[in-house]
Amino acid sequence: MVSRSGRIILQADWNYVLKENGEKVWISFKTLNNPIIHGELHSDGVSSHGVPLVTGSESFNVQHITKNTITVTYKDGIGEYTRKFVAPQQEYSAIHNSRKSVASLDVTPGGLGVSADSEGKLKVWETSNGIVRRDLKGHLGDVYTCKFFPSGVVVLSGGADMQLKVWSAETGQCAANIIGHKAAILDTVIIERGRNILSCSKDGTVKLWDVGQQSCLYTYEECGGNVNCCSIGVPNRNVDLGQPETITSDREVQTEGKLLLIGTETGSIQGYGLQSRRKVFDLPCHGAVNCCCILSENAAVCGTQDGYITVLDLRNIRVPLKEWKESRSAILSFSTHNNGFFVSTGDGSCFFVNELCNTTTELTGADCDHIYKVVCDNTHVYTGCRDGLVRKYSCSQAGL
Repeated sequence: MVSRSGRIILQADWNYVLKENGEKVWISFKTLNNPIIHGELHSDGVSSHGVPLVTGSESFNVQHITKNTITVTYKDGIGEYTRKFVAPQQEYSAIHNSRKSVASLDVTPGGLGVSADSEGKLKVWETSNGIVRRDLKGHLGDVYTCKFFPSGVVVLSGGADMQLKVWSAETGQCAANIIGHKAAILDTVIIERGRNILSCSKDGTVKLWDVGQQSCLYTYEECGGNVNCCSIGVPNRNVDLGQPETITSDREVQTEGKLLLIGTETGSIQGYGLQSRRKVFDLPCHGAVNCCCILSENAAVCGTQDGYITVLDLRNIRVPLKEWKESRSAILSFSTHNNGFFVSTGDGSCFFVNELCNTTTELTGADCDHIYKVVCDNTHVYTGCRDGLVRKYSCSQAGL
């Protein structure tokens, strides 16, 4: 069943504009297949505490406002809709000073970030101030994925040159170069501590690698087209992952009991027993699957190029828990947080979906530019955008 939910949309730079007395920003309310309702928020000055005094037109009402957040309600004849908007705590423009698109991004709780831009530049930087500490040079062409190993001092990257590279974030040196894919690498997964990794590619395969020997342990080949994304998790015991038909290599570590989730360009979300290699399910989606994530032992989520979000029940994959189209554009990435997840999209919106699959909070700042990646370290959220900026948001300010 497809849920038709309303969405409140606010001007991206509202937090700057509303500081000035007499200024206004646009605000809209949109539901699928219905006309957009337009309104305005007007600034009536600033309180003694430095907080803007704001009123809304039409059926828009400001419930609460601080320097970096604003909560707005819209009422119509059907119901009441509320959304909290959160402005960036910091914007880092000097990490990728070419101002090219930030294509991939990851952070560690230890204070380091890594990101790649559309010129193939891969950089390690401090999350507290955006100062670049290392340039990781060696890829030929665009880098589509970069992630930290659990240690927080080693980086995995992959891209258009069909190579996986393992880097020291401390020295900037490449410690391993893994070759085997026949087309661009689009996504990766690090298994447990990182002795094994997974990569998916435009060549239509997912490969399981032994990092130490830089060798392929297994190739999942029956994916049916470009594999855009992958994720792993430990599902409920009632999910039958199958048993290995052959004895696995002693170089394969901690793959038992894990589900491999992949999304394809041909529009399917598929699940495999990571160790058994058995295909557990193959579910058609609305369009090309750009991103996927296992949320818990019972649930997973995927997002499509045509803007649909589908939450899956891993115990009964035939019927989605919920499916809806909230964005005007493609769903590009997910990041889990507490009992929900952040979603980034191709229209500049980035929002949080809670455990009830309700959208409660939206991160602002990107003005209709693709947000290619969102990541969360439990205290802050970071986004990588087509406008070349890395934005940092406070989870506590967002109330998450």
